[in-house]
This record gives sequence, structure tokens and C-alpha cells, in this order.
Amino acid sequence: MTLLAGRTAIVTGGAQGIGFAIARAFAREGARVVIGDLSVEGGRAAAEALGGESVAIAVPCDVASASEVGRLIEVATGRFGRLDVMVNNAGITRDATMRTMTEEQFDEVIAVHLKGCWNGTRLAAAAMREQRSGSIINLSSISGKAGMAGQTNYSAAKAGIVGLTKAAAKELAHHGVRVNAIQPGLIRSAMTEALPQPIWDQKVAEIPMGRAGEPDEVASVALFYASELASYMTGTVAEVTGGRLM
Repeated sequence: MTLLAGRTAIVTGGAQGIGFAIARAFAREGARVVIGDLSVEGGRAAAEALGGESVAIAVPCDVASASEVGRLIEVATGRFGRLDVMVNNAGITRDATMRTMTEEQFDEVIAVHLKGCWNGTRLAAAAMREQRSGSIINLSSISGKAGMAGQTNYSAAKAGIVGLTKAAAKELAHHGVRVNAIQPGLIRSAMTEALPQPIWDQKVAEIPMGRAGEPDEVASVALFYASELASYMTGTVAEVTGGRLM
């Protein structure tokens, strides 16, 4: 038996990086996956890589827009009949010190990460309550636990996602809907590998396991939360950090 056989999952920001790794893990375990992403071409390529229309489809979506997230969910339920898992993963960075960060840069990050997560959680919950089951997984970050210099916008948004997750978990538990969060640490990606070598080395030196994580290592935790293996877990936060900032 595969862990997600017969289930439908949405992954926002699923065209690349951690989002794509999650979508791939879900598809391997039998789920039908809907990728919501701003990149039309990227989303289509990701869906094709997962096995094509019988397994995965892509829907253009700006998660900061409630109407677009609503449409994403409507397409998923219309195509596959139900929604079992919602992964709110889409994100952006607009790093700068507080002195130089613009109000627009702050608002953009809050809108995509925090409001986008709220949109996804609220609208997915509305669909899941009807069937009295579902798993919502919100991607936070270790930056939301510790705070990172140059990321007052990102750290605030990612900390807010933890609070949102816990509050939503309390509201939705009696409807059979679970809500949990994941806080990745330094995960190997195109963005992190572009860091200057001294900064990369400094970050790795803070990790007791002595290495960066891989996107698949975050995806495996998302798969756990999505499945019945986590049937008695809600309102929790899983740190996927190699022990960094314990």
C-alpha cells in the first residue's frame, strides 16, 4: 500500500526546489498532485515530470490573491473530486537590512508568505471540513525561530506562520482537519548554493550534522504529515535543520 493512494494534494510553489521535491514524494506514494505556481512554464514542466495529466496538473496561482487560491482549489476538486492535502510552500525573499529595506519589500514578503499561507489554510479548510478529513502543511523556516539579520520581513512572516498554524489547528481539530508546520534550516538549492563560500561555510559550521539538508529530506517530513502516520498530530512544528539552533 502506498501512503497517499487515492488522495489529492495541492503544493504551492511546487515547480521547483522544496515544493517540487514534496510534489514528487507525494506522487510516488500514489497521490494526484496539483501544482500551484506563478510560473506557467515551470508548473507545466513539473507536472509533466511527475507523470503527466493522470498524475499531476499545474495551475497558475499567486498565493497572495484569495481569488486565485480559491480557483486553484476549485480546479483540484473539480478535476480529482476532493482535496486531502494542502501544502502552503510558495515563497519569495527580499533580503535587506532594516535600514535599507523598503516598505514594498516588507509588504511583498508578508503578502506571499503569511497572507498566502492564511489564504491556503482558510480555503483548503473550507473544502476539507465537508469531508471531515484533511492535512494542511505550512512551510515556515528556522529564520522564524531564531531571526536572521537582513530578513526582518522573512523572519516575521515565517514566525507568523507558526502562530497561524497553531491557531488554525485548534479551530479545525474537531472537523477532522490537521494543521502542522515544517521549519527547514539550510537546505541545498539553487538559491542557497549561490551564497558566497565564506557565508555558506559559516552556516554549515553551525549545523551539528555538519552538512546542508536536501530538498528530499524536507519532502519526507511533509509526506509523514500528509499521511495517516501522523493521524494524531496537529499544531506541531517539525524542525528539519540537522540540529542547527536547537
